[in-house]
Amino acid sequence: MGKGGTVMKILVIGGGGREHAIIRKLMESPRVSKLYCAPGNGGISKDAECVPISVSDIAGVVTFAKEKAVDLVFVAPDDPLAAGMVDELQKAGIRAFGPTAKAAEIESSKVFSKNLMKKYNIPTAGYEVFDDPAKVLDYIREQNTYPTVIKADGLALGKGVIIAADYEEAREAVKTIMEDKKFGASGNRVVVEEFLTGPEVSVLAFTDGKCVKPMVSSKDHKRALDGDKGLNTGGMGTISPNPYYTPEIAQTCMETIFLPTIHAMNQEGRPFSGCLYFGLMLTKDGPKVIEYNSRFGDPETQVVLPRLKTDFVDVLESVVDGRLEQQPIEWSDEACACVVLASGGYPGPYEKGIEIHGLNADGQVDGATVYHAGTDWKDGKFLTNGGRVLGVTSLGETVPEALKSAYAGVAKIYFDGAHCRHDIGL
Repeated sequence: MGKGGTVMKILVIGGGGREHAIIRKLMESPRVSKLYCAPGNGGISKDAECVPISVSDIAGVVTFAKEKAVDLVFVAPDDPLAAGMVDELQKAGIRAFGPTAKAAEIESSKVFSKNLMKKYNIPTAGYEVFDDPAKVLDYIREQNTYPTVIKADGLALGKGVIIAADYEEAREAVKTIMEDKKFGASGNRVVVEEFLTGPEVSVLAFTDGKCVKPMVSSKDHKRALDGDKGLNTGGMGTISPNPYYTPEIAQTCMETIFLPTIHAMNQEGRPFSGCLYFGLMLTKDGPKVIEYNSRFGDPETQVVLPRLKTDFVDVLESVVDGRLEQQPIEWSDEACACVVLASGGYPGPYEKGIEIHGLNADGQVDGATVYHAGTDWKDGKFLTNGGRVLGVTSLGETVPEALKSAYAGVAKIYFDGAHCRHDIGL
């Protein structure tokens, strides 16, 4: 399989906006004969065959892939990667895009990733690791520098990071993570980090463990409300390219961060193959790593993949087969913007099952692409089924033009309680 452009059956694991963006990009390839998605969602069901297998059901995924003679499994979310889904697929002789569990630890353990950066001199914020709440608070009192950043060690749906403005907030954060165990066992250890300032940049990169090819840059907006107010969310919108990410900075990042990270993972006997996400802060002392993700980001994928001109299947195969070096990857010069429509109350508690108006039968609107994140398709209607419901996305010559058409798309869609940020990209 794989050489000379054979057609393929592909299974995508996940059910959010990122997976919908991956599927819409795969649909453009003449090399795809069949697309499955497990478990998928309402909007994805219009573009791929959704199968009711949970992302945590590794055995179920392996069995299904064998039964259907799937040629490639794309494991998109962090949890199944950390749990070793790729390892099990490989053992069963099924080709999979994504890192092994040992490599995915670069995201699933903040302690591992911080120690890796320290050992290999990869620029990042100063930090200390603790497993005792009393010792954390002693350390924070001693340091007495605010704001300070407190992170749960493990995966916490992107919400396990608390920025404390003073000692009271730090104490509350430690209680939430370590004592109330809001994020479960992820909070058994915490990392206390210095607070960095500067523009943030997300760079996703294809890597086969030898070669690394960064994708176009993007900027994510994490806070729920306009003006970067409100609670942290999984991301309320994105733009690409990131205006702060110049070719000079890109070169610095390649030399001081991207290549050293791939080298470090190889040295540790954890070669990383798949998509490695670099969350960067451009500080006055140069670019530093805030975090790594072992997969495509959400909603960054929604603005990066629309700009990919090369056949996505060719790129994925070159990564899986360890020949990324030979695979040219071309990107469009256009800008892209994504505005997330969220349920009322998100990121706090919200209702589900609310009818969505304004979408056509395929879950789309004219003039934009709608990536479904949390939707259901029932009795001929699209219903809300998550905190982040839709990502309305547009390409344009410039970021302002892309934003204008994305917001024009947003204006056509309505459901009770819907809210979005009105300042994405500003």
